[in-house]
Amino acid sequence: MVLLSHFPEVTLDQGPFFIPKDLRVQPLKGAPPGELGKAGIMASDCEPALNQAESRNPTLERYLGALREAKNDSEQFAALLLVTKAVKAGDIDAKTRRRIFDAVGFTFPNRLLTTKEAPDGCPDHVLRALGVALLACFCSDPELAAHPQVLNKIPILSTFLTARGDPDDAARRSMVDDTYQCLTAVAGTPRGPRHLIAGGTVSALCQAYLGHGYGFDQALALLVGLLAAAETQCWKEAEPDLLAVLRGLSEDFQKAEDASKFELCQLLPLFLPPTTVPSECLRDLQAGLARILGSKLSSWQRNPALKLAARLAHACGSDWIPAGSSGSKFLALLVNLACVEVRLALEETGTEVKEDVVTACYALMELGIQECTRCEQSLLKEPQKVQLVSIMKEAIGAVIHYLQQVGPEKQKEPFVFASVRILGAWLAEETSSLRKEVCQLLPFLVRYAKTLYEEAEEANDLSQQVATLAISPTTPGPTWPGDALRLLLPGWCHLTVEDGPREILIKEGAPSLLCKYFLQQWELTSPGHDTSVLPDSVEIGLQTCCHIFLNLVVTAPGLIKRDACFTSLMNTLMASLPSLVQQQGRLLLAANVATLGLLMARLLSTSPALQGTPASRGFFAAAILFLSQSHVARATPGSEQAVLALSPDYEGVWADLQELWFLGMQAFTGCVPLLPWLAPAALRSRWPQELLQLLGSVSPNSVKPEMVAAYQGVLVELARANRLCREAMRLQAGEETASHYRMAALEQCLAEP
Repeated sequence: MVLLSHFPEVTLDQGPFFIPKDLRVQPLKGAPPGELGKAGIMASDCEPALNQAESRNPTLERYLGALREAKNDSEQFAALLLVTKAVKAGDIDAKTRRRIFDAVGFTFPNRLLTTKEAPDGCPDHVLRALGVALLACFCSDPELAAHPQVLNKIPILSTFLTARGDPDDAARRSMVDDTYQCLTAVAGTPRGPRHLIAGGTVSALCQAYLGHGYGFDQALALLVGLLAAAETQCWKEAEPDLLAVLRGLSEDFQKAEDASKFELCQLLPLFLPPTTVPSECLRDLQAGLARILGSKLSSWQRNPALKLAARLAHACGSDWIPAGSSGSKFLALLVNLACVEVRLALEETGTEVKEDVVTACYALMELGIQECTRCEQSLLKEPQKVQLVSIMKEAIGAVIHYLQQVGPEKQKEPFVFASVRILGAWLAEETSSLRKEVCQLLPFLVRYAKTLYEEAEEANDLSQQVATLAISPTTPGPTWPGDALRLLLPGWCHLTVEDGPREILIKEGAPSLLCKYFLQQWELTSPGHDTSVLPDSVEIGLQTCCHIFLNLVVTAPGLIKRDACFTSLMNTLMASLPSLVQQQGRLLLAANVATLGLLMARLLSTSPALQGTPASRGFFAAAILFLSQSHVARATPGSEQAVLALSPDYEGVWADLQELWFLGMQAFTGCVPLLPWLAPAALRSRWPQELLQLLGSVSPNSVKPEMVAAYQGVLVELARANRLCREAMRLQAGEETASHYRMAALEQCLAEP
């Protein structure tokens, strides 16, 4: 038994505690000289090794027994030192490590970590270092790393990362290493990242890295892991500190002249915030990328830079690129390099595609498409746009070639989804070029969209995988929609105007698929759902669907009459419009629904659902509300007569709305003679009377000819369809108003009995 008289006493918060006068116990094999390993215990001594023979070491068994039977701190400490001497470094296996823990427990290391006094001649951090070493040993067991007694030490361990002290002190360095070992082990458990973030570890790691003290490289590595596992939570808890790290990394990147700049290219995407990137960081990042990409590089040097540029494009659009000649040249270079990379990867059959790099290039091509189609404040000059469109056309041709080779077994792969996305972005702006190739691919695109629509949950997961593949291992942003069909809607809207592509889409069943998709998406906006949390892409998708249906109504009316899916669509439009027109901020969607419904009602006028049913009456009442509230009489200073002006709700969206409004007026006019009940319903709504009253209260010169024609069309059809309407119009000075506005057809109609 060790003589306890060899151990001086020191008082702890919970009782007497003894440590050896001389910490220089015989070091274990492998323990570095001069470090805490001289005390006989280091976390490295507890790392897993290959299982040894089942026979137990009798000496170790005796010392473990003494450890379990220790009655006070001095006996426990002495027994622990004996245990460390009995176990050679590298010989300890998981079972032995667990038996040591069972003998020691958490109470002893807990007290070591919280002691505030140390014996004379002993640095105050030595006891804490020993406690951390014990915890690091235990944490090499994943089950113990997730133990509540380890998790509640996270705040204490985090403070050790930024504690001041002699940077050359071996014991301090050992404690820092063991602290990182503990925190890294916790991060590897299922809920570990969440506990570390809540315990203040992210801020501590940021400060440790920025301080560039011992172990700062380990701080950066652990930060990278936490951001990859829980980006949103990290930024929520430690945004100022993470931004400080980003500023430091960006500045290093801008100044780097050696190979470290390529390593930083791989790290920086992880440190871009989910909100606004500081302008000084954007300047440094753009300058660093311009130097890298403007040089002759190998692929391993260029690819990380392209991926960083793609991440910036995803987060900031083109805002990170400076205006002027240097910015336009840099953007042109980015898109050029991306297109070359895409062609090299996809045109050569049998070549292994680096999917993460190519998908990043897709993001840069999408940025190029946006800038080439921007009319105002574009970074590119017209000659540059023409050149880039030509280059991107060749790259899109390579994408189409790749998609033509995709079999059913590959349709759920993220890279296919990414390829369909960039093709959809191109078709949204350009359908005249590559028309033959696009038409050949349309059957595949319809089947692909249908497959992912029918497996919507997998499609959403694919979207997340695409974002991971392309730009960073973090959660995708709202610009990566969760279904393939939404990506293709704008292009299909253009293609349904053309005879050839439209026939292919109809033959492949695209209209039926679009109807199902519209009804499914509409459910998300129906009462009972919180529309405030819906992404804008849902409403934009619904509007684009309406545009496609409008094209089909005009170009393929027979399809609307014979396909049952359009009857279901008409029923949904009739049921939805009355509540939609009452909702603030959704006027554009209401305009699409009203106009589409009115045009379809002309084609489906014999349907039982349109014969004065409550649903049909509610729909037309809502349509009248939309059409009638667009304009008001507005007084003008210095003039006796008011002028016709847009109502406040319509002013901000009239540029996007006016074509739908005029089309809706024309469609309503066409419905009046087909639905005998409609004219009396309009009369009860007082629309014709109020319309004549409005025209009579404003100066005729303020009403544009196209407005006069639209108003006259509605009034004439209502007057022709119903005698009571004619009488009501006469009572509202209809004949006089018709004369003032030179509405000859209305004047003639009202003159009849």
